[in-house]
Amino acid sequence: MPTNKKEGLTFTTLMCFLMVFGMSFYNLILHHSFSTSSLLFGIIPGFIVAFILDVFIVGVIAKKIAFNISFINKRNQISLIIVISCLMVIGMVTFMSVFGLVIENGINSFSLATYWHTWLMNFIVALPYQLIIVGPISRSILKKIQ
Repeated sequence: MPTNKKEGLTFTTLMCFLMVFGMSFYNLILHHSFSTSSLLFGIIPGFIVAFILDVFIVGVIAKKIAFNISFINKRNQISLIIVISCLMVIGMVTFMSVFGLVIENGINSFSLATYWHTWLMNFIVALPYQLIIVGPISRSILKKIQ
């Protein structure tokens, strides 16, 4: 876990980049439209939006909720990490699914049915990806930096 603002910024940047990269790759494969240029084209705006959402909205709310849940042992770092990660995935998938649909199809073709399908398809991949791959890699890199 980050111990100061610089480490927090490094950790957030790393987490956002790895999540945006992995989820962009997944969505391009899912929609049979993978190419290196489409991956690179999607990562930059996706990263910017994800970073802003993480720092100013989703991260703030997720941490506030996690620290206010009474049955979580705040001294147990693992349980706190899992709860924050799960809340972050829920929040980020909620917003980034809208972002992806609007970028892909435009605002005029947005439908609630498509959104819920997209949300579910992203959530089932984002949660294990975050908990099993991105989180541990990011925390490992942060430990090496510290």
